[in-house]
Amino acid sequence: MASFPPRVNEKEIGKLLLNLMDHTDVVRDLTFAPDGSLILVSASRDKTLRVWDLKDDGNMMKVLRGHQNWVYSCSFSPDSSMLCSVGASKAVFLWNMDKYTMIRKLEGHHNDVVACEFSPDGALLATASHDTRVYVWDPHTGSILMEFGHLFPPPTPIFAGGANDGWVRALSFSHDGLHIASLADDKIVRFWRIDEDFPVQVATLSNGLCCAFSTDGSVLAAGTSDGSVYFWPTPKHVPSLQHLCRMSVRRVMSTWEVQKLPLPPKLVDFLCYQM
Repeated sequence: MASFPPRVNEKEIGKLLLNLMDHTDVVRDLTFAPDGSLILVSASRDKTLRVWDLKDDGNMMKVLRGHQNWVYSCSFSPDSSMLCSVGASKAVFLWNMDKYTMIRKLEGHHNDVVACEFSPDGALLATASHDTRVYVWDPHTGSILMEFGHLFPPPTPIFAGGANDGWVRALSFSHDGLHIASLADDKIVRFWRIDEDFPVQVATLSNGLCCAFSTDGSVLAAGTSDGSVYFWPTPKHVPSLQHLCRMSVRRVMSTWEVQKLPLPPKLVDFLCYQM
């Protein structure tokens, strides 16, 4: 295993620092823990996720097993306490990253799940699947809060589990926590609001594979299989004071903790995104 230099000077710019070699098949995704710990998780077609500590010479700390097929993507929660991993055979797994144990498997998709991302406050988890749907989950309870369909009328489970022209390839959560962008094989980019069941803005794109919001949320970038990157302005919206307060609360409180608060039921439902 290569060593990890304590610091990088100008002469070392462009120099290979580490080569982590343990996976036995294609590595499909990488994600760093947001807490700055330099913990890295890699997702692979070898059906595993591997946890690496780059502060400890890149040593592998743990192998997360549970997927029965390819792992397509993984994502940390904002507080780094949870990891979501998604893959073939309808797999959506949640992991406790303090104990490196599986919390639960989320049931609901009918085809391969290829992308996942937590909301900025950690209260929501979005997953995209070849079943033509994006689901928004409560990661603490495992319940589906919202469903964004990419075919109308929605396909039956048998059709959703096979070939169709609505495979969702990628998604991204906006930094205001109110919008989700999705790319599908029907050549449409969709912008969804989490409190609406229809797109608030659309654009055309062929062969889309990945997407990401800019830091200020004003632009969406999307990459394609033909080597191009496209950019669009995102929906203009000023978050309400209620939503900003909700995000502040949910950054530090789980669903279970919110439900125990001595608050009116409607306010609890709002804080739990049960609109």
